[in-house]
Amino acid sequence: MKKKVSTMDGRSARKHTAILEAATSVFLDKGYSGTSMDDIAKLAAVSKQTVYKHFSDKEKLFAEIVLATTDRLDATIDLLADLPTDDAGLEENLTRLARQLLTSLTDPQVIQLRRLIIANADVFPDLGNEWYERGFERGLATLAATFQRLADQGLLRIDDTLLAANHFSGLLLWIPVNRAMFTGSTRHTDADLDRYAAAGTRAFLAAYR
Repeated sequence: MKKKVSTMDGRSARKHTAILEAATSVFLDKGYSGTSMDDIAKLAAVSKQTVYKHFSDKEKLFAEIVLATTDRLDATIDLLADLPTDDAGLEENLTRLARQLLTSLTDPQVIQLRRLIIANADVFPDLGNEWYERGFERGLATLAATFQRLADQGLLRIDDTLLAANHFSGLLLWIPVNRAMFTGSTRHTDADLDRYAAAGTRAFLAAYR
């Protein structure tokens, strides 16, 4: 009997995952208002009743998808926290970190999701705030703590570490993210991202080293 319950649980978990994956695809393709639970059920290959069994309404499904993406930033947060404190290799280490940040935050699906959240910020302001706090704001706080550690060791000269974290991120992301947000596509190349990482790091160190 226990084995049967476990099998049912596994089947339910697979359906749950299939619904989430289908909903993510449809929301990104059609937007929130253009998406129906029928669309999601069809792509997930389940009945609409099954979708409602897992998610009571479209808003809750949308919220779970949005907030689940903040978990993907955990690896990036770890990178921010583990920056080596080596004066001789500071520019190289910061440039490497900058490049990894650019790779993560200019991922096409991340850009699409960002546009989707902004488009629905008036409708779901609390959701937008929570996504920002659990994602980008958490990353900035971790980067600020890392800069404080570097400042304490005399490698950087910083009065406001959180402002410095925003400056560093802005130097990297202004061009590729704004271009993607306004044009709807990520047209940068790997060489572009390499250049943004190197130039942004040099500008940051010119101000704060």
